[in-house]
Amino acid sequence: MPKKSRGTIGILTAGGDCPGLNAVIRGVAKAAMHYGIRVLGFQDGFRGLVENRAIELDNRLVSGILTQGGTFLGSSRDKPHKMPVGGRIMDLTSVAVRNYRRRKLDCLVCLGGNGTQKNAFRLHERGGIDVLTLPKTIDNDVAETDITFGFDSAMAIATEAIDRLHTTATSHHRIIVCEIMGHDAGWLCLGAGIAGGADIILIPEIPYDLEAVVRTLTLRRKSGKRFSLVAVAEGIISKEEADARARGGKKRKPAATAVTQQSPEGVHLVHESVASRLARQIQQRTGVEARVTSLGHVQRGGPPTPFDRLLCTRLGTKAGELLAQGHYNIMVGVKGTECVPVPLENVAGLKRTVPLDHPWLKTARLVETCLGD
Repeated sequence: MPKKSRGTIGILTAGGDCPGLNAVIRGVAKAAMHYGIRVLGFQDGFRGLVENRAIELDNRLVSGILTQGGTFLGSSRDKPHKMPVGGRIMDLTSVAVRNYRRRKLDCLVCLGGNGTQKNAFRLHERGGIDVLTLPKTIDNDVAETDITFGFDSAMAIATEAIDRLHTTATSHHRIIVCEIMGHDAGWLCLGAGIAGGADIILIPEIPYDLEAVVRTLTLRRKSGKRFSLVAVAEGIISKEEADARARGGKKRKPAATAVTQQSPEGVHLVHESVASRLARQIQQRTGVEARVTSLGHVQRGGPPTPFDRLLCTRLGTKAGELLAQGHYNIMVGVKGTECVPVPLENVAGLKRTVPLDHPWLKTARLVETCLGD
């Protein structure tokens, strides 16, 4: 039976920052306060909960933050069960739970990606506390939701970058490899690559064949197209690496490879990103100058797009409604046009990657985009 709408909730932002966090904080806080719920904001993620650092949120504090990027509460990647303290890693789950009880919270609202979903669920299971989560990540890889907030904003930034790279690639007749975030999921690279008109899009879900990539670039050159744009997700692997992983049973490979360089001080190892390695191989095989642009944390910065502002407000207010009704231990996800509660146990520990039959892949192939296979 739902609990009364009066009570106190805590809210924190964990993991990497992304556009829309402030908009969601505002949505949750305003809706909760509408139902008479007191709202505390814990600073710097789960570390703030462990250190019992919180501020009371009111209409004044959450006013005017809808359009601001980042999170005014601060964030961190610290986990209650693996908390760095004085050079040691400690399990401070009991401390987090004690502070939850001390603050007389009815529920802890956690805004974050895959890691945050797992850490929130772990606190619920091990500490017996009530939690509610919302799906935040530019990678768009949280399970049981059609989309995560922050994804649209990051895709817009990456698309604009590809647009700008088109002009310099055209002017200098170059091949430009653009590295896009996403960890082991290709949503961001695929979406931005299609929207930006990239000629080749490589994502982790489809191990790439270097021969196919080189063949595409060579054919473009011979047909009179004197430049090419290659959009590369940071988690890509080659077919050879995929085969080696399958034989060796390895779950993942390092994000970069080590190459040797000669310097006046002698030979030393330099870490080379996957995009840089690919550009080097392309240039060697085609004889065409290849340059690399890594967008990095630019993709996570700045204000949210109008789509994300609307999505965050809808997710936040839906969370406020569910909190008022006493529905806990869920994630508020997006299914079709609706914001819906999903059991957190169905989310934690899972990752949503691009299905090989996804319509975006068919779209890319129909406009003659090479996907590396």
